[in-house]
Amino acid sequence: DVWSNDVTLANQMEAGGKAGRIHITEATLNYLNGDYDVEPGFGGERNAYLKKHNIETYLIVGCSQKRKEEKAMIAKMNRQRTNSVTHNTSHWCSDRPFYNHLSAHQVSKEMKRMGFEDPKDKHFIFRNTQENMNPEDEVDEFLGRAIDARSIDRLRSEHVKKFLLTFREPDLEKKYSKQVDDRFGAYVACASLVFLFICFIQIIIMPRSPLMIGFYVTCFLILLTVMFVSAIYSCFRLFPVPLQTLSKKIVQSRTNSTLVGIFTIILVFLSAFINMFTCSTKGLHVCLGIEFDISASYVNACHVRSSSFNYSLYTVEGFCGGISPNCNFPEYFTACVLLSLLACSVFLQISSIGKLILMLFIELLYVIIIEVPEVNLFDNVDLLVTANAMRDTNVTCPEIDTKVPLKIMTPVVMTVFVLALYLHAQQVESTARLDFLWKLQATEEKEEMEELQAYNRRLLHNILPKDVAAHFLARERRNDELYYQSCECVAVMFASISNFSEFYVELEANNEGVECLRLLNEIIADFDEIISEDQFRQLEKIKTIGSTYMAASGLNDSTYDKAGKTHIKALADYAMRLMDQMKYINEHSFNNFKMKIGLNIGPVVAGVIGARKPQYDIWGNTVNVASRMDSTGVPERIQVTTDMYQVLSAHNYTLECRGVVKVKGKGEMMTYFLNEGPPSS
Repeated sequence: DVWSNDVTLANQMEAGGKAGRIHITEATLNYLNGDYDVEPGFGGERNAYLKKHNIETYLIVGCSQKRKEEKAMIAKMNRQRTNSVTHNTSHWCSDRPFYNHLSAHQVSKEMKRMGFEDPKDKHFIFRNTQENMNPEDEVDEFLGRAIDARSIDRLRSEHVKKFLLTFREPDLEKKYSKQVDDRFGAYVACASLVFLFICFIQIIIMPRSPLMIGFYVTCFLILLTVMFVSAIYSCFRLFPVPLQTLSKKIVQSRTNSTLVGIFTIILVFLSAFINMFTCSTKGLHVCLGIEFDISASYVNACHVRSSSFNYSLYTVEGFCGGISPNCNFPEYFTACVLLSLLACSVFLQISSIGKLILMLFIELLYVIIIEVPEVNLFDNVDLLVTANAMRDTNVTCPEIDTKVPLKIMTPVVMTVFVLALYLHAQQVESTARLDFLWKLQATEEKEEMEELQAYNRRLLHNILPKDVAAHFLARERRNDELYYQSCECVAVMFASISNFSEFYVELEANNEGVECLRLLNEIIADFDEIISEDQFRQLEKIKTIGSTYMAASGLNDSTYDKAGKTHIKALADYAMRLMDQMKYINEHSFNNFKMKIGLNIGPVVAGVIGARKPQYDIWGNTVNVASRMDSTGVPERIQVTTDMYQVLSAHNYTLECRGVVKVKGKGEMMTYFLNEGPPSS
């Protein structure tokens, strides 16, 4: 709103004017520079305020001749300008919707990154006019540039460290580590499937032993238990509470789930080579050296062919009379270890660095085993394979064996496999972290949107009642569409500070009246705080008009009480609370404000008018009479009509008959003063 002495004067000019005429003061006339013909207004004869302040007024008759000539010249210039614009070729092109409306100051950094430049640039305008693209291609190009502007590489470089793949911000890393991966049971199931493949290979290829069967059965039961407990998290309520608690502790804790995952991987890894220790470790070189009475270092495939023991890949009994069986295909141990490395890649919650360390540990342990205690397994198979090839091709014995030993090839193959799995793990973790970033951004944007929506809703509820605001939010409407609601029995209140105009002065000492408005704002804020109390939930603030506060009750089905008339009693109680509050304000601000309040009940029409800055208001004879109860009232008293008196007196309110009061537009009316509420109020 706006406040000043001039606003008060303008209000009085309207009240003291004539219907169908424009009523102006002498000060306004001086600003018009003779553009309008006027006649004396004699406003003081119709308004006491104008007479008291000796305001000279005028009524506008019409435009002067000079003003008419100026308006004709302006209209002619507008027509010429319109014709000029119509005949000129426009640079605006409907086929380029994203470029058309960009001015120089509107091209942001983000838009420039997406390829949009300064529209004033000559090359930009040339490209704009020369390129003819259909709308679909234009949208595709725009979206493509938008995606490039928010590219994955840029997002990764901004938030994620290059090698470790951890977030640069500790808070982000903490949030990421607290994520719960409810697919942990599926990871254990995949690792168990790898374990079954390893068991199948070992049982088919390797010699069977009690150690093999016992170890595999034990591992299978352990993996089955871990998988069962982890899977409980997905179907929570079907199992006992202790199992639910255990499952939550494993799945919801990143540390616990990582430890269980590492334990599962180690079990699978052990199952891949545990049978190696049941195989014969007798060296074939030693056996042949003893047989041919030569050094073991000189033994080659020719000695295998010449041996009387007829050694081959199909020899099951141990060499040199060993008790343990031969394992003539140790490369299958390596293949099983590679399968166990695959089990590392299925546990997505383990970081890529963690997977790399675990895989290097597995590789190092396996290489140490095959290079030290079990090295004879691989040396034996190299001799046997070479001898078998010579036997099949009938070639003569070479002086030097050119085949790369299996004990050298195995570490190389494993290293390449570990590197490939590490690169895969890095890609998976990078994607997971970027996905987390996008989800986090989307969540933050959604929360900001919801906060903004709630804030806008609160603003709207400060302008319109909640039920009316819900009506406008529920559907689209035309700007000229009228919303209205007929109300059967509404209680209306006008409360005005009758001597506020005397308090309001515009002086340099009070910042040209701002300090007066500050106090008025505090008074109105106190009234608003009272009306927001739960006991006054049936009331609705309508508006403030200067220093007049307007409220009503019973405007919708939720606040209208047809039988008990509680909405009418609530408004009467509120009026008395305002009187008490004004006394409190006077005591603490050392002022002597006098408040008049008028109450009335009856039918009204409530609605929203205006396409811009919509105003919720109520209209009807009930409102007019309530306003007259305020204007004809007595300071520090609450004046009510006969209808209001009948309702309140029936509910034990104390009222006093004022008598007949002359009301403008209504003639003489019997009015009453509300003194206090019922004893229990």
